[in-house]
Amino acid sequence: MLTKVYGSAVFGVEATTITVEVHVNTGIGYHLVGLPDNAIKESNFRIAAALQNNGYKIPGKKLILNMSPADLRKEGSAYDLTLALGILVATHQIKAQHALEQYIIMGELSLDGNLQPIRGALPIAIKAKEEGFKGFILPKQNAKEAAIVEGLEVYGVCNISEVIGFFDKASPLEQTIIDLEAEFYEHLECPEFDFADVKGQESIKRCMEIAAAGGHNIILIGPPGSGKTMLAKRLPSILPPMTLHESLETTKIHSVAGRTLDKTGVMTSRPFRSPHHTISDVALVGGGQYPQPGEISLAHNGVLFLDELPEFKRGVLEVMRQPLEDRDVTISRARFTVTYPASFMLVASMNPSPSGYFNDPDAPVQSSPQEMQRYLSKVSGPLLDRIDIHIEVNPVPFEKLSDTKRGEASSVIRERVGRARKIQGIRFEAFKNIHYNAQMGVAQIRNHCALDPESMALLKAAMEKLNLSARAYDRILKVSRTIADLSASKSITSDHISEAIQYRSLDRDGWFG
Repeated sequence: MLTKVYGSAVFGVEATTITVEVHVNTGIGYHLVGLPDNAIKESNFRIAAALQNNGYKIPGKKLILNMSPADLRKEGSAYDLTLALGILVATHQIKAQHALEQYIIMGELSLDGNLQPIRGALPIAIKAKEEGFKGFILPKQNAKEAAIVEGLEVYGVCNISEVIGFFDKASPLEQTIIDLEAEFYEHLECPEFDFADVKGQESIKRCMEIAAAGGHNIILIGPPGSGKTMLAKRLPSILPPMTLHESLETTKIHSVAGRTLDKTGVMTSRPFRSPHHTISDVALVGGGQYPQPGEISLAHNGVLFLDELPEFKRGVLEVMRQPLEDRDVTISRARFTVTYPASFMLVASMNPSPSGYFNDPDAPVQSSPQEMQRYLSKVSGPLLDRIDIHIEVNPVPFEKLSDTKRGEASSVIRERVGRARKIQGIRFEAFKNIHYNAQMGVAQIRNHCALDPESMALLKAAMEKLNLSARAYDRILKVSRTIADLSASKSITSDHISEAIQYRSLDRDGWFG
């Protein structure tokens, strides 16, 4: 007898339906074909133990199991339940009272028949809905994540016996139903860190507000203890809440990586990723033999914070140059190519020298200009060009630190950021992939960053004096457009341009001492 059961494979953030065909013939043997990896090849041992512990068995017959399309590499242990159910139906140990072809069935089996969670439940559910499947049976731990997709019956199960009961005896399974919008807005998290706790640093807060309003990359340069990390951790608290679309997009990536939240099934707060400086280039941008999303994709629609930037290997930083421009990363292998979204805000921090102090006569340790330049040259010019805002962070004086008055709360700053983002949303509503100023291309810059003669003369003088690149020119225009949006100005004035020029510290002559 030939039986067909349906599962799914995830490549990048998209799923592909896999047909598992089970054929029973005379003889003895267990033949699994269709380019399975080692985890799938070992499944017959897990399946045999799970069936035996639940009153069933793999019969002593010749079983041929094909995973179609046969030229597509399959990986992982999530096909255990799919294969086990196909064997049971094909060998007449159970009768499929419900039509098997109407369901996607996925899950990893323990030896006692319990189900372990799988990766990529959300993209699998989206694909199942697109292809007209009635339902999706999967481990209970992933049920809420898959139930985000409307119009698809999702059943979370704990043990293979529940699935057998559903198909053999038509015993009902409890459908997982969630109200996506209610779930999303109910779990919008309050920020853990608030700008109200920051003493002084008003100019840096202003920079952070501009960066958040326009989605600009920013680098903070200052001595140890000046508050660079503290300020960076508070940036997500002033970013606008994620839209439902952004939340689903981000959840899909984290689902593929197996990192979604168990409580809600949907990510409600913007991701904040802070990898250690010993990270490899593959871990940062994604990859591996079977490519997985890296930190830049896990930070999609959120913040990627690189603390102590010059301590990262130069090769690791250089691989970010293309994703910073294109806002996605493409990983190619001999037989396939996957693309992961990577639209994130880069926040970096660094000391100005090996000693950590910059031109400070009272500093406990001094570095020569040559040492400082050697240290800073670890970060390439092309990478710094792609960072819109460079700002120096100075230590907070005692008078500010001892002041008991709280600073401006993140919620107040977020309101101003939200108003600026709303202006940008209207401006770019005709563009599918442009939502804020940092994403503008050449055409948008030409249309929305027109300068009056006074502003043009100011920018020309700065370009010539600082020897700025064409990319830095674009960055200044984008930042000035954001500053104008924060002040609700339709046009860019010389004040906006002059403030944007100030935020190119690393381009100034004499910065190295």
